[in-house]
Amino acid sequence: MKQPIKQHGLRTAALAALAAGTLATSAACGSGFDDSAGQSSAPQSSGPASLQVLIGSSGDAETNALRAAAQTWSASSGSTATITPAQDLTQQLGQAFAGSNPPDVFYVDAARFADYASVGALEPYADKISDAADFYPGLRETFTHDGTFYCVPKDFSTLALIVNDDLWKKAGLTDADVPTTWEQLTAVSKTLKEKVPDVTPLVIGDTRDRVGAFMVEAGGWIVSPDGKQATADTPENVAGLSYVQGLLKEKLAQFPKQVDAGWGGEAFGKAKAVMTIEGNWIKGAMKADYPDVKYSAHELPAGPKGKGTLSFTTCWGIAAKSKHKEQAIAFVEAMTKADQQMAFAKAFGVMPSRQSAKDAFTQAFPEDAPFVDSAEYAQGPVNAPKMDSVLADFDTAIQQLPAGDPKKILANLQKNTQAALGN
Repeated sequence: MKQPIKQHGLRTAALAALAAGTLATSAACGSGFDDSAGQSSAPQSSGPASLQVLIGSSGDAETNALRAAAQTWSASSGSTATITPAQDLTQQLGQAFAGSNPPDVFYVDAARFADYASVGALEPYADKISDAADFYPGLRETFTHDGTFYCVPKDFSTLALIVNDDLWKKAGLTDADVPTTWEQLTAVSKTLKEKVPDVTPLVIGDTRDRVGAFMVEAGGWIVSPDGKQATADTPENVAGLSYVQGLLKEKLAQFPKQVDAGWGGEAFGKAKAVMTIEGNWIKGAMKADYPDVKYSAHELPAGPKGKGTLSFTTCWGIAAKSKHKEQAIAFVEAMTKADQQMAFAKAFGVMPSRQSAKDAFTQAFPEDAPFVDSAEYAQGPVNAPKMDSVLADFDTAIQQLPAGDPKKILANLQKNTQAALGN
């Protein structure tokens, strides 16, 4: 998912915020989706099939790896799979469903999943995949709607604390000083501000996709695990936002735009930040644009309720109206075998979604161990439909957090979330 590699980092980093639009409008207004789509089974074709697969590829590395894997599968199955990279996946899927001609298989981002599942657009096939319990529990939960595990995750990423090793040493800090708690993060940020005053200690993205990690570390989140209840206005979430606000007010942390950067990775690469909080996609961006910067990744510091991070993932969706569901399931089965996931990891830098591939991944990419190690406690995106405008409004409030009131911000989020969820 990296061509150019930096583009994948930017795309994934902002995915939940930028993907809002066509599908959400279609789902909310009933345009292009049939609420009974999941109930009306299309006549099925047996034997070899010609599958259409629409992907949100980050570039040639991902597209070529998938095409090679599809050819291998075709040689053994007798079916074919045409891999098509979308120019705008959300828009093209919306148009395809509106025309009742969806691709057989397609990428479904976690931030979009509930919108698709709630209107019956997805075939709930996941439990038919071999050893479905091998997928990380948090990822399975992300793609579960109304108690049904719909689609299997193809890969995932989490957030970690990225440290500039040279600036760290310049401040007189060692590996033992890497913060593992909020208190330590505050203390080390003060040291950095004193020792390297021209560089911001921490630059963090100004949306829920970064700041939300602190809410999780405080024991909170926006909705309940089943996505049916608003849980925004809680003391835990107030504690998370208040902690970040404190860092911002003391200039121990800043948002990217405050240091003339487009995202945390750019600020970090240009040495405008000693630390940032990003996903493992930053590795590609650093290699492409800032190859001389020495850095290391670490699990995020724990909050008052323990460790926490956010996960970002995509599943292999199968259209409920596909005429080739069994062949599509067989294709997804092949794409999600542990050895195939490792081949994808080596080809375009993603992390396997199967737990059985963890050891092979960390042996091949030891520097990425903090990302995969945090999978067991990672919080996925909001798993509820029709939440796009609510979450966009929350992001706008986060951007005003330095002068804002965390409790009022969360009270507004609670009210809007309840309205969106119908309760």
